[in-house]
Amino acid sequence: MSTANASAGMSDEHVQIRESVRDFANREVVPIAAELDNKGAEIPMALVKKMSELGYFGLIFSPEYGGSGLDTLSMAIVAEELSRAWLSVGSVMTRMIITASLVQANGTEEQKRKWLPGLCTGEILAAAAFTEPDAGSDSAGIKCRAVRRGDVYEVRGEKTWCTWANQAHVLCTTVVTNPEAPKKHNRLSLLLIPKTPGDAFHPPQLAGSPIPTIGYKGMHSYSLQFDGYTAPAENLLGGVEGKGFYQLMSTYEIARIQTAARAVGVAQGAFDAALKYAQERTQFGKPIADFQVIGHKLAHMATQIEAGRQLTYHSARMKDTGKRCDLEAGMAKAFCAEMAEHVTSEAMQIFGGYGYSREFPAQRFWRDARVFKIFEGTSEIQYEVIAKRLLET
Repeated sequence: MSTANASAGMSDEHVQIRESVRDFANREVVPIAAELDNKGAEIPMALVKKMSELGYFGLIFSPEYGGSGLDTLSMAIVAEELSRAWLSVGSVMTRMIITASLVQANGTEEQKRKWLPGLCTGEILAAAAFTEPDAGSDSAGIKCRAVRRGDVYEVRGEKTWCTWANQAHVLCTTVVTNPEAPKKHNRLSLLLIPKTPGDAFHPPQLAGSPIPTIGYKGMHSYSLQFDGYTAPAENLLGGVEGKGFYQLMSTYEIARIQTAARAVGVAQGAFDAALKYAQERTQFGKPIADFQVIGHKLAHMATQIEAGRQLTYHSARMKDTGKRCDLEAGMAKAFCAEMAEHVTSEAMQIFGGYGYSREFPAQRFWRDARVFKIFEGTSEIQYEVIAKRLLET
């Protein structure tokens, strides 16, 4: 049996959510994932629309602003099941969750009413523009500058690894607004920068170019160049300059829980494919699953997946209590990132030569899994967070 069929101590509502999302993913995502990945094609916007209609983007946000008001565990389950079919689809909701979480936690009342309903329904699609060529893990090292000129901010600088920037209606962007602040952390603000969806961007004030990647094909990442592009001053998150670093830190827990859940989903998808193949592929007159070495691989893979799932669900439940959970979220993200890389590699091995062929799904899961140790905070950063928490007195 698949470990993903276990209820894992979930409520009836959580089980129903899992079954509903799995049915959607099996019908709408699985049949197209391999073909689109092989072509390097983006997720069809018709599929994104279906996801928005099912409420996947507004799961954890207040009904007052158009959300469903569900718990973090529900979000993790949805992310896991969608990623089990195709990581790119499981990551669509990440774009809105990051921006909407920041707005709900830090925005003015006017900003919440302006942005949250559209982010929850998918009428507004978002992308996060945090990383720069020389500032990845070092958020305080951001150089992209925003200067206020009357009712607008003029933005100049570079961003990179901005996933889905082409499809976004708004870029949630880290900018330097207080360059003379004594503390580097007080230099930063978050600015919601509107744009028109499409590959053309707005040159020369805003130019974008896709970054070729080995996996994660359904959502293209972009390098962006701002040269005097403007955003309304009313879009400064919270309305006060210099708060961006602290606002950004506050959303990392939810982002890392969701990333851990995506890693569990990718690992589960790889395991399911490997299990099925091992039961069907025969060598020396019997299914290869009957060989002890293959059986033990499957046993280790299933155990690691379930361990990652439980760690992720635990961190989600911690988040829902309102308690600080950067330790638990960091552990879940770090463990699941490494687990997914190992499990998908083992799946490739079980497929043998066919694992290296694009005609079979193992290589897609393997290529996609490698990104987990890098994005949403590298594994090295996670261990720094964990170590600091453990050493607190």
